[in-house]
Amino acid sequence: MEKPILDGARQRFRVSRAEVGGLDRWQRVELGFALVSVAPHQASAIMDEVEGFVWSFPEVEVLFAERSWLEQA
Repeated sequence: MEKPILDGARQRFRVSRAEVGGLDRWQRVELGFALVSVAPHQASAIMDEVEGFVWSFPEVEVLFAERSWLEQA
């Protein structure tokens, strides 16, 4: 199930994506998405859309979502 989500997010939102954990659990996977933006509000808006896209799959139950930011020093 994760392949349509990962491929769809890459094509629609131009984000990097990967399976980052949970692969040893039955019917669970942890997905990660990353992007680079010139403005924090732009990155936040894109991640809102990515998160909504993931939630749009009725067969998927999102257990947890977390965001973190790296800023240029």
